[in-house]
Amino acid sequence: MVSSDERRFEVLRAIVADYVRDHEPVASKAIVDRHNLGVSSATVRNDMASLEEDGYITQPHTSAGRIPTDKGYRLFVDRLSDVKPLSTAERKAIQSFLEGAIDLDDVMRRSVRLLAQLTRQVAVIQYPTLTTSTVRHVELVSITPARLMLVLITDTGRVDQRVVDLGDVVTDETVARLRSMVNTTLAGKRLADAAASVAELPESAPGELREVVTRLATVLVESLVEHPEERLVLGGTANLTRNVADFPHSLRQVLEALEEQVVVLKLLAATADPGTITVRIGEENEAEEMRSTSVVSIGYGTRATLLGGMGVVGPTRMDYPTNIAAVRAVANYVGKILGR
Repeated sequence: MVSSDERRFEVLRAIVADYVRDHEPVASKAIVDRHNLGVSSATVRNDMASLEEDGYITQPHTSAGRIPTDKGYRLFVDRLSDVKPLSTAERKAIQSFLEGAIDLDDVMRRSVRLLAQLTRQVAVIQYPTLTTSTVRHVELVSITPARLMLVLITDTGRVDQRVVDLGDVVTDETVARLRSMVNTTLAGKRLADAAASVAELPESAPGELREVVTRLATVLVESLVEHPEERLVLGGTANLTRNVADFPHSLRQVLEALEEQVVVLKLLAATADPGTITVRIGEENEAEEMRSTSVVSIGYGTRATLLGGMGVVGPTRMDYPTNIAAVRAVANYVGKILGR
């Protein structure tokens, strides 16, 4: 026989499911009609009264129905043992879409677009943090005899291009020497360590190359340090405006907060290790402007290395099982692509 606590949770689950789908307060009669709970309408009413007393559901204005509270959504999410898995077709579509990416920027753009489409929420992805990246290769290409294109490529596929004015005319042979010198010093090093090594390059350079190497090193250091303003990609903000009713007084605040990189980075900050889903509901969000939203986030990367975070932001009235499954699947594929 089902315990009273278990039955109450089934009533809560029914209220969450119906409210997420219809955006209408849910009455006891609707629960009895739509959900095969095997109990009377009076029992459901008693369970609803008990859930309301404990703060899991609430009665908006004078409606006969009830809606979940943040506490109710939290219990629902904590008891989500059966996250709806994506279909084989959906997983294949994600894989082929992401594997068509040509470089890291393209992976980021495609991931955020895909996540926004799958969840119909705002999607956000953080670029791989440079502190965990290593230098794969530095390419130097002559643009003119006195200007070079410097291309830094990391193991995560990040490509950073910069122009270096050398202040002097150099030969192809000199460019080859510079290329060799830089790669011998930097290849395989973590970016933070590489930046320190670059600073020492001019001292070890032959006298006739010292000025050129100094100019090259100055530009190279800029490529090796973090650029917070480049670290996030957002997609699907228009999805929030489809749910205006979920943000009666706060939609503008939420949209403005999402433009603040620091706020969004904080939303992803709890992603401690790859594959662990974090769900923050309403009041659990640190930023006051985000307390009418829920955030589903995850770390992506390889088993050993966290590269960054990604997730979705939407109203607390969201389809948590679908969104959790989508976030987990996209993170899994991005981790595989960048971990190669």
